[in-house]
Amino acid sequence: MVGRAPRAVVADDSHFMRSVISDILDEGGIEVIAQARNGVEAVEAVREHDPDVVTMDVEMPEMNGIDATARIMDVHPTPVLMLSAHTDENADVTFEALDKGAVDFFTKPGGEVSMEMSRLKDQLVEMVTSVAEVDVAGSGRQSTAQSGSGGQRSDTQRSDGTHEDGRSYVDNPTLVVGSSTGGPKMVEKTLASLPLAADLRVLVIQHMPEGFTGRFAERIDARSDYEVREATDGGRLGGGEAMIAAGDRHMVVKNYRNGRLRVKLNQDPPVNSVRPAVDVTMESAASTIDDPLVGVILTGMGEDGAEGIRAIKAAGGHTIAQDEATSAVYGMPKRAVETGCVDSVLPIDDIASGILDTITTQVT
Repeated sequence: MVGRAPRAVVADDSHFMRSVISDILDEGGIEVIAQARNGVEAVEAVREHDPDVVTMDVEMPEMNGIDATARIMDVHPTPVLMLSAHTDENADVTFEALDKGAVDFFTKPGGEVSMEMSRLKDQLVEMVTSVAEVDVAGSGRQSTAQSGSGGQRSDTQRSDGTHEDGRSYVDNPTLVVGSSTGGPKMVEKTLASLPLAADLRVLVIQHMPEGFTGRFAERIDARSDYEVREATDGGRLGGGEAMIAAGDRHMVVKNYRNGRLRVKLNQDPPVNSVRPAVDVTMESAASTIDDPLVGVILTGMGEDGAEGIRAIKAAGGHTIAQDEATSAVYGMPKRAVETGCVDSVLPIDDIASGILDTITTQVT
């Protein structure tokens, strides 16, 4: 794709939406080489035209977007961006599509669709362009659903202070994780690999719209030993618990004492063009928490999190970024690394152990 415009297939059962999306992509420099009215046509279009990216509606006749995505990943792996309506039901099926291999999703606006899509056109073009660059060939569709123990694992502390995993941990550590495009599966994988014995307080900022973050929290809760919930204004967080930043709300660490922190949510202007912003949470954590602090930046487009990493490093915390090879989009991690404040750059499979290394006092 180097040196040429991305080539896209647009799949939607609405002729109007196909036209609107195609016009926006064409105007944004993305060549729409085919349109599909349903999942069957989408799969055939991918086979015939070998596009760089597919925009996939969720609900379509004959074959829905979930099944079409799974089929595409089987017969002709191609980056897929789901276009989802803003409803609870669509939130559930959208996450199922991510399990089937879709890279990320973009929420269709309600109301006056053509006007709203026009308002969001720059964001859509940027996301489609980023998703088109993702290498999905050979990546498979391994779900993280089995990677965690679903809260069933127990841990006992030995007489020497170490746990069953052979590690002894610092007291009261806090972890702040930021991610964007391609991030949901990476966040799930990381949190599912963290043992409850580490007793982390975990704050996650995933660029995701309102209405989806609650479902996202429920999914991670089912896959992790940690108690995971969507953040609420004034919510408190202790060891073994995790909060997911609520869509369209910045999450600020307001106070911290005795190993428990409290967050406030606000709708202040977007930072780095996003809300929630990773920088907001990381910077507030760095200025408020005086116990061990770890900051992690995972895959995503843009530069959100770079200043937060600076702040955590300046406060004496540890910092980690996902490497380019395993990032769907090496934007946020790259910007973080460029600050010179990242301690470790690791593949996604090593992120959890890298986090544990920063809070381990003894290994047997």
